[in-house]
Amino acid sequence: MKIRNLTQNTVLALEAKTADTSLSRMTGLLNRSSLGDHEALIITHCQSIHMLFMRFAIDVIFVDRTDRVVGLVEGIKPYRLSPIFFKAHYAVEVKEGVIKNSKTQLGDQLALAG
Repeated sequence: MKIRNLTQNTVLALEAKTADTSLSRMTGLLNRSSLGDHEALIITHCQSIHMLFMRFAIDVIFVDRTDRVVGLVEGIKPYRLSPIFFKAHYAVEVKEGVIKNSKTQLGDQLALAG
């Protein structure tokens, strides 16, 4: 699945996978040692994340039901907890630096395709 930021006309990910079961949401990226430049994990029904037992830092974009960005966490490191974003419906975990490089901001409109 591809994720685009329509507001900034940038690409967040070309290969996004979805974690939509209890097990896949709980596991997230724990079994990974890194994320590629254009990879992402979409975690459904998510208002915050934990980085317990993670091996690398990531950026996280929290998005509401209308695909608007409602929260941003840049460079969250292992063994940290993100803030809670009560308006979020899902979270997009991407490689550290993607938020800055894509110029993603609060209120931006995202599009998920394919």
